Amino acid sequence: MVSKRDPTSQEIRHFSVTACLVPICSLYGAAVTTVEGVGSIKTRLHPVQERIAKSHGTQCGFCTPGMVMSMYTLLRNHPQPSEEQLLEALAGNLCRCTGYRPILASGKTFCLESNGCQQKGTGKCCLDLEENDSSSLCRKRDICTELFVKEAFQPLDPTQELIFPPELLRMAEDPEKRTLTFHGERVTWISPGTFKDLLELKAKHPEAPLILGNTSLGPAMRSKGHFHPILLSPARISELNVVSKTNDGLTIGAGCSLAHVKDILAERVSELPEEKTQTYRALLKHLKSLAGQQIRNMASLGGHIISRHSYSDLNPILAVGNATLNLTSEEGTRRIPLSEHFLAGLASADLKPEEILESVYIPHSQKWEFVSAFRQAQCQQNALPDVNAGMRVLFKEGTDIIEDLSITYGGVGAATVSAHKSCQQLLGRQWDELMLDEACRRLLDEVSLPGWAPGGRVEFKRTLVVSFFFKFYLQVLQELKKLIRPFPVPNSRHYPEISDRFLSALEDFQGTVPQGVQRYQSVDSHQPLQDPVGRPVMHLSGLKHATGEAEFCDDIPMVDKELHMALVTSTRAYAKIISIDLSKALEIPGVVDVITAKDIPGTNGTEDDKLLAVDEVLCVGQIICAVVAETDVQAKRAIEKIKITYEELEPIIFTIEDAIKHNSFLCPEKKLEQGNIEEAFEKVDQIVEGEVHVGGQEHFYMETQRVLVIPKTEDKELDIYVSTQDPAHVQKTVSSTLNIPINRITCHVKRVGGGFGGKIGRPAVFGAIAAVGALKTGHPIRLVLDREDDMLITGGRHPLFGKYKVGFMNNGRIKALDIECFINGGCTLDDSELVTEFLILKLENAYKIRNLRFRGRACLTNLPSNTAFRGFGFPQGTLVTESCITAVAAKCGLPPEKIREKNMYRTVDKTIYKQAFNPESLIRCWNECLDTSSFHNRRMQVEEFNKKNYWKKRGIAVIPMKFSVGFAATSYHQAAALVHIYTDGSVLVTHGGNELGQGIHTKMLQVASRELKIPMSYLHICETSTATVPNTIATAASIGADTNGRAVQNACQILLKRLEPIIKKNPEGTWEEWIEAAFEQRISLSATGYFRGYKAFMDWEKGEGDPFPYYVYGAACSEVEIDCLTGAHKKIRTDIVMDACCSLNPAIDIGQIEGAFIQGMGLYTTEELKYSPEGVLYSRGPDEYKIPTISDVPEEFNVSLLPSSQTPLTIYSSKGLGESGMFLGSSVFFAITDAVAAARRERDIAEDFTVKSPATPEWVRMACADRFTEMIPRDDPKTFKPWSITVA
Repeated sequence: MVSKRDPTSQEIRHFSVTACLVPICSLYGAAVTTVEGVGSIKTRLHPVQERIAKSHGTQCGFCTPGMVMSMYTLLRNHPQPSEEQLLEALAGNLCRCTGYRPILASGKTFCLESNGCQQKGTGKCCLDLEENDSSSLCRKRDICTELFVKEAFQPLDPTQELIFPPELLRMAEDPEKRTLTFHGERVTWISPGTFKDLLELKAKHPEAPLILGNTSLGPAMRSKGHFHPILLSPARISELNVVSKTNDGLTIGAGCSLAHVKDILAERVSELPEEKTQTYRALLKHLKSLAGQQIRNMASLGGHIISRHSYSDLNPILAVGNATLNLTSEEGTRRIPLSEHFLAGLASADLKPEEILESVYIPHSQKWEFVSAFRQAQCQQNALPDVNAGMRVLFKEGTDIIEDLSITYGGVGAATVSAHKSCQQLLGRQWDELMLDEACRRLLDEVSLPGWAPGGRVEFKRTLVVSFFFKFYLQVLQELKKLIRPFPVPNSRHYPEISDRFLSALEDFQGTVPQGVQRYQSVDSHQPLQDPVGRPVMHLSGLKHATGEAEFCDDIPMVDKELHMALVTSTRAYAKIISIDLSKALEIPGVVDVITAKDIPGTNGTEDDKLLAVDEVLCVGQIICAVVAETDVQAKRAIEKIKITYEELEPIIFTIEDAIKHNSFLCPEKKLEQGNIEEAFEKVDQIVEGEVHVGGQEHFYMETQRVLVIPKTEDKELDIYVSTQDPAHVQKTVSSTLNIPINRITCHVKRVGGGFGGKIGRPAVFGAIAAVGALKTGHPIRLVLDREDDMLITGGRHPLFGKYKVGFMNNGRIKALDIECFINGGCTLDDSELVTEFLILKLENAYKIRNLRFRGRACLTNLPSNTAFRGFGFPQGTLVTESCITAVAAKCGLPPEKIREKNMYRTVDKTIYKQAFNPESLIRCWNECLDTSSFHNRRMQVEEFNKKNYWKKRGIAVIPMKFSVGFAATSYHQAAALVHIYTDGSVLVTHGGNELGQGIHTKMLQVASRELKIPMSYLHICETSTATVPNTIATAASIGADTNGRAVQNACQILLKRLEPIIKKNPEGTWEEWIEAAFEQRISLSATGYFRGYKAFMDWEKGEGDPFPYYVYGAACSEVEIDCLTGAHKKIRTDIVMDACCSLNPAIDIGQIEGAFIQGMGLYTTEELKYSPEGVLYSRGPDEYKIPTISDVPEEFNVSLLPSSQTPLTIYSSKGLGESGMFLGSSVFFAITDAVAAARRERDIAEDFTVKSPATPEWVRMACADRFTEMIPRDDPKTFKPWSITVA
């Protein structure tokens, strides 16, 4: 949080900012508060920190300090904020674990009008039982809906906040007028104190940019390599912040932040009549969704305009609103229009090098003038627009004759584009259907976009050009009607009628604060109070996460003589390495060495998967060598100086289609079959065939891959601190790479900032390369990947292409199903064979179909190797199965849920691989989900809504799930633990699981507390270390808490058995007395616990086995609304019912379900990986790759754990829920396809369309085909090279 004194109002203002973009030099005169300054577990917690932790709003905790600071800043400005302000404050923050709901819940405790549930505005609560409510969830009196006790929180007292430093106040009252200069190694930062000085400096350094928010220059310098030796900072120039109001407009200083501009415009809109504020309203609309609060607090209006980004959200509106730029230089002042020529950067219409933009004049609109703004992006918040537009029309008074028309688009060219010619040709025309048709044709002609245009999505963008104009046409028609009624003009025409069914096209989706209820079974009333099992215990590290005191791998302070490492990666997809020239890199000051494959003393990975490339590279992003230097900056500078010469090899394969063509596969086909499929196909009423494409997914853990290797002075020992799910694998890989025994290497994992499968195999590669560097230099080595490098190098979820053939009877009973799946494995095997096996094993989902054939292949391509990811093949494969169901429903003319019900497992049965199971809980989840979501009522309401609305459609879907847990191999289910009791009675627990945010350490202490019958406060877990618990298995497959819990339980039971004689002798004694007595009697107070594992095996020859210890069942119902003109959607409601049996910790388990659901929703809706035709990943950061934000959470989000469910197999009858919720995100996908199908039915287009995930706005818009999609020009793909390729 940055705090400054406002020079005009004299008030102290607080701003949340994006720390990585704020240059230190820009903070002169400002007070900076970081999370450490807000509160501490050592002194006093701030209510924000306490509440986010106790509301279970932290999982891995890596994003928590940012959430705390955004909320804290909001409360400093508004001690009792509205829920809308809370949503706005958090919209710029990202979290990958929680699904945001508990974070919002913690913030809502501060809000003025907390709505609670208020279902659908009726004022009723969904917990008020209706007499006819048949749901067992509602009948049960032992169902809890509170995960925390709000009354127990300490109150917020604004008088106890830190004051603004008095010395800064004095400075603000008597501002420093002299110029401040800061000299860096390569850059000089100059901050003038007066406007005159600024103009002199600009004349002296005409090439030097002005820098205020650094939101445009910063990213360009960082990722595009832009370099400016001199930077001029006008932050102290008050003239640039002047705002003046006149009778005909508003002048806003170029230095005003966008957040300030938003406030200024909102104030003007409230003061002036509506007809004068058309432009201001349009600007306000875009300012709400432009970036996040933190960026708007920093970015300046002048910087936004001068940057002239083609995707600028404000420039198109300012251009059509006839805004004027006031320029100043030493020569004097002048005014230029913010016109298309200025936006195109034409010298004649631009600033001169010595000029600066002082302010922007925005005129009022007038009567009979209408201004609108439109934008469509990948998601609602924090996303650059695919296309945006500003449109203005002025009519001759009292008529619908166009006197002036102005239309400007962003996102459809290298600069903001004005449709000047089209507008000119439409002057004098009437505002009617004829004009609309002509305007659309002319706009498509003038605003042309080549097929190869950067950014891709060309046909979608062309469609938006005309869809936006149609929306404008309807809006203006509506407004004209309002205006014309009070002014009957003689002989006036009757305006075209807008059908009521078209009116919904005028409404934008508004962001609303999610509400919802979490239900779980309360613990037995006889359970002792100190027994924490089954209670919503806060995450062990929750408070430390909230204060920033939780230590992650890169928080370890710098070690003596430590060096930094940076990786050099391949820029070619498949090529021979001819030469590597390191000479220029080694000349850079601070560079110590470059590590290549020749420096590896042991094995360099495997034959097919090298740690460092030798002779050839197999993908863009493959690691070739690594630079070791004294600082991170020096290492990165050296990377750019390394020259590698390549010779291209053939064939280069990126797509599954190409891999199939070239017969390029990583492993043999996996196949399961039951019944007689060919015979069954002959006897069915109908057969449908189809294809499904599922895109990949980036893990996007908040903490990127990182490792610190510290060599010890003796015996080649190494300490490795690493962010991993599998420290034993890192240990083994380092051992074989350095050719030293495993017992010399200790891997430490305190906590991991998110993993999701992405930190199982890859950390071993980074650990081994860093260890080679440490061995060669004798220094500790720190390797921390940037987000861009992490996304480029590490691979993610496997993209999938599936083909199905399904035979069924007219009543919807499926008799035969044949599915063939191909996954894109990338350039090495990694986990691709296992993913293929799991995918095939899980494809049947919840359905009993007598004749089945499932086949799967993993394709070998020249992309970075794809790897494990939450759900492990299930979320992609089962989408194919569910798409079959939808296709069958469409052909039978039945709703999909009827087909699902008809084909679901009903009685104790065997799966396709002959494993017996009881589907009772599956059926219960399905029925509960239908009941609690009022599914059948809402299905009718959706149909009613769709009849009344042509351009907006709703869809609803309910999806069942049978998710198998575990590794399909007994040896992978073993676990060990080590429990020490110390003489003061305190207990140290160590086990083989890693804390990834899933709360495994918290659950282990709950287990130990119950077994030892002592409070959790006696227990502690320090870290996971290969020195204390050896030969561990990766924390993955949803089974970490199950297996390690059994090991901890075993160790505690051994210790308690040893203590039994002492307790018998002194039953009234205290725990401490018993321990002291045990020590005196020489009873060992340390025990190793061990769990041999669940039996699991699979015989692929026979196609049968018992690969999974148990199943998790669930069901989810989601409802969405789509905008057929733009492809946007909003999530109205989601209800999830999950069979957790007896949850060890309902708060953690519900958190896992919600987090997985939102992550799955991202996979199926917004997360899209784009590759260039050369195999380069474009989407290498949050700019291009969109994970869900807080505004993507369903407006109503309810999660229930199925009550009264048991499983004898697991610890305390609990179940592992880490992955299963992921697939339930597909309920949103199928609700979207349901809405699209409704649109297509109404337009008489075939319902069977190729299913493609993610269901991005582009896919939705183009699937809702209409006259606008038909009128756009189409390109022959053979005539140009596309900007991006589809790899699934």
